[in-house]
Amino acid sequence: MEIKEYVEKLCKQAKESAYNIASLDTNVKNNFINILSKKLIDNEKNILAANVSDIELARQNGISSSLIDRMLLDHKRIVQMSDGCKKVAYLPDPIGSVSFGTKRPNGLEIYCKKVPLGCIGVIYESRPNVTIEITTLAIKSGNAVILKGGSEVINTNKVLVDLIKESLNEAQIDEAAVQFIDTPDRTAVDVLLKQRGLIDVVIPRGSEGLIKHVVENSYIPVIETGIGNCHLYIDESANIDMALKIAINAKTQRPSVCNSIEKVLVHKNIASNIIVPLVMEFRKRDVQIRGCQQTLKYVKDAIPATEDDWYKEYHDLIVAIKVVKDLRDAISHINKYGSKHSESIVSENYSNVKRFLRDVDASAVYANASTRFTDGGEFGFGAEVGISTQKLHVRGPMG
Repeated sequence: MEIKEYVEKLCKQAKESAYNIASLDTNVKNNFINILSKKLIDNEKNILAANVSDIELARQNGISSSLIDRMLLDHKRIVQMSDGCKKVAYLPDPIGSVSFGTKRPNGLEIYCKKVPLGCIGVIYESRPNVTIEITTLAIKSGNAVILKGGSEVINTNKVLVDLIKESLNEAQIDEAAVQFIDTPDRTAVDVLLKQRGLIDVVIPRGSEGLIKHVVENSYIPVIETGIGNCHLYIDESANIDMALKIAINAKTQRPSVCNSIEKVLVHKNIASNIIVPLVMEFRKRDVQIRGCQQTLKYVKDAIPATEDDWYKEYHDLIVAIKVVKDLRDAISHINKYGSKHSESIVSENYSNVKRFLRDVDASAVYANASTRFTDGGEFGFGAEVGISTQKLHVRGPMG
């Protein structure tokens, strides 16, 4: 079967199923999710075997270590996937809930009620856990879903989708509600993006190139999940010990993910007290240091940062440090170079914190906290569809 026919067939099946999924009883949906949670644990060996196959091929193809980390599954991550399912099952069913109601003087009663989107297309790279997160959130919210995962983890995704199909059948839900485009052929993405009328919304998760391609070529409304060029600004009033802990967590806990910081901005009045100990802590964890001219005065062997560095998302143990004149300079830098993802200030000055939270243009803005909290699970959404960096149709972590 030609790619075009194949993709169109899957989309039609998902769209037909969407109407039935929209009216599923909450208990039926939760039963599916709990069955899937158990199957992930029971089938750990099969999942890991498929994942090892993908990882070995990735290494042979010279894929970077940071990308391999995004692909990698182990016992801990499978348990996290299983626990994530349980959290989604525990969430209240959003469908049918009324968020607003009013009665007009003429007697007309108006209500704002939550309904499913319909059929969702999700295009993503590298991270196989997305397959599970997207599926459970889609079914819980009464939607059908079409999954187009990255070719680099196709073997892992095939095993996960088989478990999803088994779980749907056991829960007596139409398995056509979850479709998986089982081909590494990249033309499948372009065919998918033309299925207006069958797919109601497309969500891309992955590299800047993937997101740009989807936004520019889709005939379907897109919820854009942008890249993560995230900043930590250390204000002149910052608690130095707190700033060091937040910086280390935000950069090194998992540098390959989008909510990891890529830049540290330091107020000029605190630079002499914090840059050297900060760099020492980073280097203990093998972080490469790049810096502005002011930073190089404190760290003479740092790599000089270029204009391109300030825009770049490294996805690796690399950080660029810049000394700024003041809060206003920091905010201006972030709004110019940032990706509107997650930004944080470390400060003991309430006025500065308030201004940072107000003036920084990003989907998640923090005070005295790590950007690593930008996550659907951490926000109490059970799991995560993605982190939207646009203002329409939604902004921030989506669960």
